Amino acid sequence: MRGVFWIAVLAGASYSLTAWGLIDGGVWQAAWKTSGVALLALWAATQARSTDGWLITGALALGALGDLLLETHGFTIGGAAFAAGHAVAIMLYLRNRRADPTASQKLLGYLLTPATILISALLAAPAGQALPVGAYAVFLGVMAATAWTSRFPRYRVGIGAMLFVASDLLIFSRFGVLKDSFVPSLLIWPSYFAAQALIAWGVVQTLSSDQRVP
Repeated sequence: MRGVFWIAVLAGASYSLTAWGLIDGGVWQAAWKTSGVALLALWAATQARSTDGWLITGALALGALGDLLLETHGFTIGGAAFAAGHAVAIMLYLRNRRADPTASQKLLGYLLTPATILISALLAAPAGQALPVGAYAVFLGVMAATAWTSRFPRYRVGIGAMLFVASDLLIFSRFGVLKDSFVPSLLIWPSYFAAQALIAWGVVQTLSSDQRVP
């Protein structure tokens, strides 16, 4: 079923053409936007053999739902779906905490949540959205912190979580500091989808390796 993963990558990566305004997605835009992470969730479901496998499936499925709802129902409803997805991911990462993290890993884990909340709220403040964005950023920051300090590979899952934070901060920058810049439009979707793909690959491959251990 690895082919499903690469089809998901193709679907998600190709949506960049719409995100960059090079192609008009038309009536299919919402479905196209949703397809990449939805297929990652499907791939994770085909590999799930444990509670952790279904948790990563659930986190990805809620991310796909968030993609759809952002397109069809707006920022608040879509953001709620993403927050729920982060909550599921946090449960997964807490169940898989790294046994002996280094001091630097612990320090970054401790700093990620407050830094994410503060920066997110500051970026959203010009539009009067500091409170709701800050509330969402609690889930985002804790997700990133627990991913970084989990046993899953940091060069996939950890970096993926950081890219997720970066993508959301770029979204919030549109409220003020980068309101008239092309940079968010250029980077938001590629960094977001790369985040989801790296997280899916790192978690599923680790769990599959666990299943092969006699």
